[in-house]
Amino acid sequence: MTHGFRTDTHTPYFDGGGRSWRDTATHYALLPLRVFLGVTFIYAGLDKLTDSAFMKDSGAGSIGDQMRNVKQSSAIPAMVDMALNNPVGFGYAIALGEVAVGLGTLFGLLARLAALGGALISLSLWLTMSWAAEPYYYGNDLAYLMAWLPLILAGAPYLSLDALIRNRRREPSGAAAW
Repeated sequence: MTHGFRTDTHTPYFDGGGRSWRDTATHYALLPLRVFLGVTFIYAGLDKLTDSAFMKDSGAGSIGDQMRNVKQSSAIPAMVDMALNNPVGFGYAIALGEVAVGLGTLFGLLARLAALGGALISLSLWLTMSWAAEPYYYGNDLAYLMAWLPLILAGAPYLSLDALIRNRRREPSGAAAW
């Protein structure tokens, strides 16, 4: 006698599609995370780019003063020293990186690469800006780093430009591209 296992453990709540609400929710589970991280990183980058005080070597609210203030409490002071060689250039690099990561994540274009970029930005900010937060969970950069990991693993398999490009590549060469 053979024994199998049952795969249909819940009842679909709607007919026609063959997919239950749980299957649908599972399928789209990463979409809210993608939207949140994408919008947040776009906003963070644009906020830096449009803040006249931030993009300065020194002064209240400047990137230079922020880095000098966290240098001794960061996990890797040498990383802060390197950025202090050109704080304004570093500020622009971070801001433009955040915008690029946010757009890539939101639109699902090169989504795994965008998520990796987001994770690296979050890691660098955690090791420098929020390293001294006590207790550690007060530093939000660690939470952002962890939030990027599912998107690095899964990418943007649906509702994304990556999926559109992948589906176009799968079409036969003679098929109409609507």
